[in-house]
Amino acid sequence: MQKIRIRGGIPLRGIIKISGAKNAILPAIAASILTEEEIILENVPNVKDVYTMLEILNVLGGAWEKLNGKIKIRMKDIKTPRAPYELVKTMRASILVMGPLLSRFKKAEISHPGGCAIGLRPIDLHLEGLKALGASIKQEFGYDIAESKRLIGTEYEFKKVTVTGTENLVMAATLAEGMTLLLNCAKEPEVIDLIKLLNKMGAKIEGAGTERILIEGVKKLNGTRHSVISDRIETGTYMVASAITGGELKLENVNTEIMENIIIPLKNAGAEVGVISNNEIIVKGNKPINPLEMETAPYPGFPTDMQAQFVALLTQADGISKVKETIFSSRFHHVSELVRMGAKIEVDGDKAIIYGKTQLQGAEVMANDLRASASLVLAGLVAKGETIIDRVYHLDRGYEKMEEKLRGVGAEIERIE
Repeated sequence: MQKIRIRGGIPLRGIIKISGAKNAILPAIAASILTEEEIILENVPNVKDVYTMLEILNVLGGAWEKLNGKIKIRMKDIKTPRAPYELVKTMRASILVMGPLLSRFKKAEISHPGGCAIGLRPIDLHLEGLKALGASIKQEFGYDIAESKRLIGTEYEFKKVTVTGTENLVMAATLAEGMTLLLNCAKEPEVIDLIKLLNKMGAKIEGAGTERILIEGVKKLNGTRHSVISDRIETGTYMVASAITGGELKLENVNTEIMENIIIPLKNAGAEVGVISNNEIIVKGNKPINPLEMETAPYPGFPTDMQAQFVALLTQADGISKVKETIFSSRFHHVSELVRMGAKIEVDGDKAIIYGKTQLQGAEVMANDLRASASLVLAGLVAKGETIIDRVYHLDRGYEKMEEKLRGVGAEIERIE
């Protein structure tokens, strides 16, 4: 099994190019199911979750070709509406094929999805929304099975803001009969990007970026070309890398207009952040690092996917910091591993109290989920001595060539067997 080895203590300096957003490309791939024509997606990140989703398309009967950061997809017909457990268990976003399959092919059979172990992540809101559109739902042998001769437009309000739930129901409603009004929708940039793609395909959707999305069903969707937005979580991770090491990084291919909820807390922590164009950011780390009190929230609030990275940063703050996790019930797995490296952190339910500043020390640690693995890399970059991170396959699900990008700006980091 592969591991990552880091020798810390080096301020990072240089330029990193940000990849396309994992959380934007996955629903875009799922959206290709809605048309028999070719979809070309650009700015595609080279991460494992992309290949998992493409393999699901293979199983369903689709064809795709990936070349030079682009994917060409053709879902002319399907062989089966079933997305198998072997693939779905590794990635929660696989549930996104349910809405498109049901809308175009009248049936979807999806193994109950997996992904990172970060607490309860039920799909009941997806299923309730599809029922409201006229689908019948049953559970059988570990599969959620949805069927409908024709989806009918409706009004549905999500009981809780859900990104993938919003995306799934928007896709399902594009080919439904009549008007669908979705309320309490997610406002994340990745949802907006999906709706841009769907409208390019001929959908009629209004309200992207608001809690109220209106979809007028159409009879068919067309092929198109679309470049997904850059990854704001990858961007934020490297911003923290610059701050925690006291370095200076220029980040390119950034959607700067969607970074404010990460820029502001990083500035509050004492880093210098300069937006030098629509797609470039410079981050300079300063000492001392200021303690923070923060909590995660749906967009435009502070993203839960950056919580672990900021916890690592705050181990180096001069004072006591408090971080509250409001999105997922078990998203402090990284804390025990940071404590192994010398951090002083207490977890009380949905809150973490970080006592800084502590000199982190290299240790053998284990990644438990995607963002936890990133926090351990950040800790390793500032730790004294050598850090070895196990189970880095989590990292590969969402970060493209992280060790290569960090090595390019001065980090002593390598992948080992």
